[in-house]
Amino acid sequence: MKYRILGQTEMKVSVIGVGTWQFGGEWGMQFSQGQVDDILNKSKELGINLIDTAECYGDHLSESLIGNYLARGNRDEWVVATKFGHHFTSNFTRDPLWTAEDVLTQLDASLKALQTDYIDLYQFHSGTDEAFDNDALWTALDKQVQAGKIRHLGTSIGSNDNLHQTESSTRVGSKAIQVVYNRLDRKPEERVFPSCIEQNLGVLARVPLASGYLSGKYKPGATFADNDVRHRHDREQTLEKLKLVEQIRDNEVPAGMDMATWALAWCLKHPAVTAVIPGCKNPEQVEANARAAEFLNDSHPQAWKEQA
Repeated sequence: MKYRILGQTEMKVSVIGVGTWQFGGEWGMQFSQGQVDDILNKSKELGINLIDTAECYGDHLSESLIGNYLARGNRDEWVVATKFGHHFTSNFTRDPLWTAEDVLTQLDASLKALQTDYIDLYQFHSGTDEAFDNDALWTALDKQVQAGKIRHLGTSIGSNDNLHQTESSTRVGSKAIQVVYNRLDRKPEERVFPSCIEQNLGVLARVPLASGYLSGKYKPGATFADNDVRHRHDREQTLEKLKLVEQIRDNEVPAGMDMATWALAWCLKHPAVTAVIPGCKNPEQVEANARAAEFLNDSHPQAWKEQA
């Protein structure tokens, strides 16, 4: 595994993280505690130390499954990132909760679910610019940083071209940006990434496999079960994406290299990107994700190096 410094946080994070939206049950599978334990045990074995979750992946369900694992005594070995701003009501349905009071209630609920005294990275979760520009919210959160409940604040931008929230990061004390970035969606390269580099913000690239399309497992015309979030994607857009995936596989992926591994390494080679946070359904997928680190060198500007 290789590690990088997450921007101004100075936290050492593995270049491969564990995305855990799937633990909330919206990706066509319900996870048992044992299955989550197996995924996180394999992650730890491979040197992965970054977990990304959210309050609305289930009603704190993903956080609770992670918390049950962390409660066994290895909390300090993980960088735990979670988010705020939504309340899960049913699959694919959320209620927005953006007042300072609402968010502090969510924070306490997340701490309880995660069975921890602090959150390493607490992220504004895909909210509007109006919700973001609430000084009372950031003042309240800064007080929680001072109290030790939060180590660092971050912003998970809903639009991968949201320059307003990115440029305002330093002003509100947000030290990291989470954004959709993958070989099929390179929009952040235009405006968001330059701003992140200028401010020395860490970048977590979510959906690095383009919702699994860049895994190489799906051909044009593939369909998904009703309880899989990809069933909700526009069919014509999905068809076009899968056609492009075929072209990428034929023209860009080295012969014999797993496409998913290639896709993760591709993201990580951008100088703005600190880490990728792909989802995974089993330990085998964790291993496949982790292999991407083997194709990186130490020349990245955020590379962490052992102290002499």
